[in-house]
Amino acid sequence: MIRGGTEVEGLIIKSDRRYTYADYLKMDDDRDYEVVGGRLIMVPRPRPRHQKIVGRFFAVLENYFRQTAAGEVYIDVDVLFGDQVVSPDLVVVLKDRLSIVQETNISGAPDLVVEVLSPSTAKYDRKEKSQLYYDSGVQEYWLVDPSLQLIEVYERGEKNWNRSGIYDEEDTLISPLLPGLQAALRDIFSE
Repeated sequence: MIRGGTEVEGLIIKSDRRYTYADYLKMDDDRDYEVVGGRLIMVPRPRPRHQKIVGRFFAVLENYFRQTAAGEVYIDVDVLFGDQVVSPDLVVVLKDRLSIVQETNISGAPDLVVEVLSPSTAKYDRKEKSQLYYDSGVQEYWLVDPSLQLIEVYERGEKNWNRSGIYDEEDTLISPLLPGLQAALRDIFSE
């Protein structure tokens, strides 16, 4: 566990020095960590509802890729951006970029990142991780808010993210990056 860390809005953050991916690999206490901006961050384990939503999105995306062979979807995998490492809920890597998929991680920017927000990580996902994803070359970013049953879809703009859509449980999500993908959000958010 992070000793001497500071709690910031539900996240335990250690910033006494610059942490790297090598430091991350040394963590052996079976907790979830990320390294962003040189800080070691212990993130809370997801709750059952969170995991249910992630699983349903995984099923939709996996079905899409089985039909189109356009890429692959991964759930809770380490993504490396140099010495920074995060574990988004879901990532998509398109067919022409599958070389970034390594045996133990994804080394470089996925094409799509999906984060399901929780009260303790929402600000972190919206700010630090969002900026990391943009700066690293991610093409599309989905922020899923289970409490509001709302999804914001962002696509890469010239200088920052452009919101291409905001969807609620009555809508069918479409993706600028994945032609023909349709996700009925009533099915995703249903109890």
